Amino acid sequence: MTLESETSILSGIRVIELATYVLAPGATTVMSDFGAEVIKIERPKIGDPYRYLSYVPPMPKSEMNYCWLLDGRNKRSLALDLTSEEGRKVLLQLIATADVLVTNFQPSILKKLRLTYEDLQPLNDRLIYASATGYGESGPLVEAPGFDMTAYWARSGLMDSVHNGDSEPTLSVAGQGDHPSSITLFGAIMLALFQRERSGKGAKVTTSLLANGAWANGCMLQAALCGAEPYKKPARSEAFNPLVNHYVTSDDKRFIFCLIQTEKDWPNLCRAIDRPDLIDDPRFAGVVERAAASAELVAIIDAAMATKTLNQWAVIFAENDLVWSPVLSPQEAARDEQMIANDIFVDFKHPQHGLLRTVNSPLFVEGSQKVSPQPAPGIGQHTREVMLSLGYEEDEINSMVERGVIAY
Repeated sequence: MTLESETSILSGIRVIELATYVLAPGATTVMSDFGAEVIKIERPKIGDPYRYLSYVPPMPKSEMNYCWLLDGRNKRSLALDLTSEEGRKVLLQLIATADVLVTNFQPSILKKLRLTYEDLQPLNDRLIYASATGYGESGPLVEAPGFDMTAYWARSGLMDSVHNGDSEPTLSVAGQGDHPSSITLFGAIMLALFQRERSGKGAKVTTSLLANGAWANGCMLQAALCGAEPYKKPARSEAFNPLVNHYVTSDDKRFIFCLIQTEKDWPNLCRAIDRPDLIDDPRFAGVVERAAASAELVAIIDAAMATKTLNQWAVIFAENDLVWSPVLSPQEAARDEQMIANDIFVDFKHPQHGLLRTVNSPLFVEGSQKVSPQPAPGIGQHTREVMLSLGYEEDEINSMVERGVIAY
C-alpha cells in the first residue's frame, strides 16, 4: 500500500472483486483510485476474459493491453479455484476481513458456489454486498448473460433512439454502457457504507445494465410511459431542428450545433454565417416554421459551413455566442486540451511501456488526492502475498499451487 492510499478517502476499505469484464470491475477501479484496497479473484491461469478484449477485432490494434490497463489498475490479483473447498475456505477468510464484495456472477452460479448475500451475511454482518447484473434481480431474463451492447444499449431503447431516419441503428463501443453503470454501482456502494456508519450493519446493493440504460434514455422512456406519440425519424438533411444538427466544414471536419435558446441563437447564427437577411425571413420565423422548412434551411447551413475550416468557424462561433462542439475521434479526444486541462487523463509509469496516460475516474473531491495509478496485475501476481497475509505458511502455499487451488 502506498503512502497516498493510506491518506485517501477510502483508505482502510478492503474490497473483494468477484467479477469479470467492465461494469463491476469499473466500480472497484474507482474505489481503488480513492485508496481502497481491491483484491481481484481470478480463475487460475485463465483470469478475467476482459484481459483479452484489446486484441479482438474491431478493437484498435496495439501491443499494449489497453483495456486491462484501464480497468485493472491499482488491484491485486489472487488466482483462486472457487470450485474447490480449499479455495472456498481462502475466499471466506478474505470475506470475513472485507468491507465490500463486488460481483457480477449470475444468480445460479452464486447459489452453486454458496456465495449469495444470504450465504455470506452471517459470516460478516458489516459486509456491503454489491451485485451488478445485465437485466436485474428478477424477471424472465434474470439468468441471461448481459453485455452493455444488449442490455444497456439495445433493450433500453437507446439504440433505436439515437440514429437518423436515413441510417441503420449503430453498435455501441466497448464499455459504453458499462463505465457509466459502474459509477452507479460505485454510488450504491458509497450509500451503503454511509448507512453502515449509522447502523453498524452491511447491506446488499444492486444495479443493472438495463436499469442504467433506461435511466440514460429516461426522457424518451418517460415520453412512452406518458403515451406520447413519437415522430418518424428524419434524415439528417431534414432534421426537425436544423439548429440541433451536425455539419461538415471545408476541411471535412464534423461538428454539432446545440442551439436551443432560439430567440438568441437564431439571429446570432444568421450573423455568423453572414446571412442577416434570414433573421426576419418568414420561412424561418420560429421553431415550427424552421421545422417545416427544414430541408431548405439545412441546405443553407451546409453551404455556409463548406466555405471555411473548422478552426475558422470556431472563432466565428465564439464571437456569436453559439453552442457547438467538434465531433472528435478517440485519437483527437486523447489530445484535447480541454480534457487535459481538467485532469481527465492521468500519467503513470508502466514497467514495460514507460510513461503512459490513462483515463481518470470522473469523480473529484476537493482537498483529497487520488492515488497514483499502479499497473494492472498479471494473473495471480499477488497470490503469494495475499496468502501470506492470511497466515498461510510457505509449504501450504506451495502445496496448494501444486494441486491447482491457487496459482501465481
